[in-house]
Amino acid sequence: MSAVLAAVLGASLAGCSSTGGKRAEDERAAMAAGGKAAVNTPRWTFAMVTHSGDGDTFWDIVQNGAEQAAAKDNIKFVYGHDKEAQRQSQLVQSYIDQKVDGLIVSLAKPNAMKDVVAKARKAGIPVITVNSGAEESKAFGALSHIGQDEKVAGEAVGEELNKRGRKKALCVLHEQGNVGHEQRCDGTAKTFRGDLQKLYVEGTNMPDVQSAIESKLQADSGIDAVVTLGAPFAPTAVKAAEQAGSKAEIDTFDLNAQVAGGLKDGSLGFAVDQQPYLQGYEAVDLLWLYKYNSDALGGGKPVLTGPQVITRKDASALQEYTKRGTR
Repeated sequence: MSAVLAAVLGASLAGCSSTGGKRAEDERAAMAAGGKAAVNTPRWTFAMVTHSGDGDTFWDIVQNGAEQAAAKDNIKFVYGHDKEAQRQSQLVQSYIDQKVDGLIVSLAKPNAMKDVVAKARKAGIPVITVNSGAEESKAFGALSHIGQDEKVAGEAVGEELNKRGRKKALCVLHEQGNVGHEQRCDGTAKTFRGDLQKLYVEGTNMPDVQSAIESKLQADSGIDAVVTLGAPFAPTAVKAAEQAGSKAEIDTFDLNAQVAGGLKDGSLGFAVDQQPYLQGYEAVDLLWLYKYNSDALGGGKPVLTGPQVITRKDASALQEYTKRGTR
């Protein structure tokens, strides 16, 4: 999907060039690398508002992708986030009041976002959803949704656990009420032939996360796999298993430099990457295409950026990209 998307976007940009061909592409690449716009369209303002908490490396990568695309597309990019759904909604309203030219929002808790997305559409502001809320995106009037299908991603985890001979797994949910997290665990349970249990933790308190996982592993020595739903929680789960004296394999959704290192040294089994950089980059690019040429991708279906199962053999090749904040 990402290869097709890249080809489509590349063709669209080539059509904007007065010279065309490789020379024009090289010129645009050089300008973008230098932080200069590669197009001469108006200086539109796009705002992104996500449900990220403070210090979440996953959303840093999404933001990096969005900023890179914004520099290329001559876009003024602004970013806001709040893990509390009501405050996230208020941030979106503030950007509507500022009359931005496009909005990118995540729908981790869609019911809290429905009305404000409707207000944006009523104000004539195009909206693209990213990461979470694929099922609600079209109904809310968004142009497109960019991300992975969380149920499909969960199913991929279940299948990978089966390949590894795991029999009893713990799925650690770090944000209660996040529909995407529930879908990940439910998808895993659908394909996993063993027993899957859910463990709810408070993701903003890492010592408590470690303590909760450690206690669960001590109480049930049959657990042979722990699945965390975000990269920052994987190293914490590794520590919990060590303290509990458990040999459970630690696996995770999402990728960052620390996870890539864990895959390489064997402390982690596998990771499921949804390519967050691509989510931010393509969201800005698709808004630009819509504003410039009334283009839309997906045909009413989500534009998928994952899942991609990453293992030890992939880690070395990806480490360079994780260190620069693009994977």
